[in-house]
Amino acid sequence: MSAARRVATCTNLARAPDYHQTVLDADLELAPLSSVPIADITRVLNEPRNARHMPLVGEPFTEDAAARWVAAKESQWQENGYGPWAVRVGGIFAGWGGFQEEEGMPDLALVLDPRFRGWGHDVARRMLDVGFDELRFTAVVAALPLSRAQPHVALARWGFTPDGEASIGGTTFRRFRLTAEAWARHQVSDPSEG
Repeated sequence: MSAARRVATCTNLARAPDYHQTVLDADLELAPLSSVPIADITRVLNEPRNARHMPLVGEPFTEDAAARWVAAKESQWQENGYGPWAVRVGGIFAGWGGFQEEEGMPDLALVLDPRFRGWGHDVARRMLDVGFDELRFTAVVAALPLSRAQPHVALARWGFTPDGEASIGGTTFRRFRLTAEAWARHQVSDPSEG
């Protein structure tokens, strides 16, 4: 683990549970979604390049709809013991991601403002580290829309394997699974990643 990493308990929630934390790694921060101005979240949710890979979104978000979306995402921490975070790079809101419960499994999601797309690898890696090392997941899935060309290439590098298809909200997604054992093997086989 990076020496620059520190964990601070989130204090802006009515009750700050141990599992809902702000995780800092030098320039990368995972923080509660509620800590981000709603206008910034609305902008990322309505970004056309993101929307084409988010088939469940439907109509563009108003700030009121985005606030309800944030509340629903934040409630997952209470309901499941995990959920999505806001992603900040260099202190700037870069997107959102984390784990959402789908069919009893933590499902990894990541949506970045296009200006921060080069950070996807580092952000996903940090989320997977937290998922397996701190939240103690035995496996995670990633459900990607059919609009994503060859998603298996990037996911296979980390040990994800095809796991069929999932129907979420009436939309078909390709599903991939990563076990804690495969993630640990990846960490040993590629120490430059750690």
